[in-house]
Amino acid sequence: MIQQLTITSTQKYNFPQTNIDTTLPRRFIELSINSLKKMQNQTFQLNQQTFQQKPSIEEQLQTTQLRLKPIRLKPRTEETIIAAVDTSTIKLGETRKGMLIAVRGANVWKQDRNYRYVRLGPFIFHVTEENIKEVYNTLQRAYFNNPQGRLSSPSFLQIPTRIAGLLERWLQTVLSKTVSNGLILFDGSLTSGTADTPTRCMRELLSGAREMGNVVLAFSKMTSLRLNGYLITDLLLKYDPPYLFEMTDLRSKPPLVLLGDVYVARLTKGNYAFRLDIDKEVPLEWKVEAVEKLLGNDIILQSYPETLRLAHILCTFTANEVIAMQHFIARKYGLKIINRPDMHRLLFGPFGKGES
Repeated sequence: MIQQLTITSTQKYNFPQTNIDTTLPRRFIELSINSLKKMQNQTFQLNQQTFQQKPSIEEQLQTTQLRLKPIRLKPRTEETIIAAVDTSTIKLGETRKGMLIAVRGANVWKQDRNYRYVRLGPFIFHVTEENIKEVYNTLQRAYFNNPQGRLSSPSFLQIPTRIAGLLERWLQTVLSKTVSNGLILFDGSLTSGTADTPTRCMRELLSGAREMGNVVLAFSKMTSLRLNGYLITDLLLKYDPPYLFEMTDLRSKPPLVLLGDVYVARLTKGNYAFRLDIDKEVPLEWKVEAVEKLLGNDIILQSYPETLRLAHILCTFTANEVIAMQHFIARKYGLKIINRPDMHRLLFGPFGKGES
């Protein structure tokens, strides 16, 4: 069963009361409304372009080795909360001055054999060259609580994924402060040191999770890490799953910092495996126990946990939602929808593929 909840109702499900700073989502709403108000009566070119694939930073990680002895796993069925978070962003269209993007995030948790979720968004922004610094720096200050700091703004093309990244960090922080003695699943890795994942903030997030008795597991849907020329997730070893293989001698190039130990996780039969990062500060036996509790408490298909799969599905925009947002914006703010000619089709006829 999947149940939708509002944020205020999570206390019913053994989530302890904490003082969670809600400044960031309030700023999302304020900046969304303000940015949309400033584009009245413009032309609006519809577009649908996803930005959901997070930029890879693995090319800055040095060559790794594989510890040949597998860590064999046995499911542990003692009741454990499994919680996951994911965000997505999509380009809705373009105006004369900028572009319209939408951002949404979801927290999902499994408890008492039921899945429940909270979904934030969609937050719609009209981003222009004039307001890009205001939008991003306001959100970043709200999350990092640094009103006086000098902050660098992303480029125009980077802004959708960077805004989604800020929302994702806030949702991760919410889970780290509300879940106790559970497993928190992230989408991606535990590598920090990037512009939207400062090492200090990531360390504090992981430390807060540990103080609540949680273990953070980060699953990467795609990886570029290789061993002897092969992707680490393509290595088929002659062992029956579930098992982990630990990656050793993995070093990052400054300013990147690896805050997790890296494993290859093959949790079900078949040719599916994932890079799995587990908080470095957690003892090895706790790491193994955490993955075994995941096996015993969540549905695992294709080596991937269902809770994290649901978080991805619930934050992803459907075609109907995109059309609804586009037409709502056009009606609300008096935008005139136009269809610019497809230059690829004009120039190359049936061989023109349009946007890649």
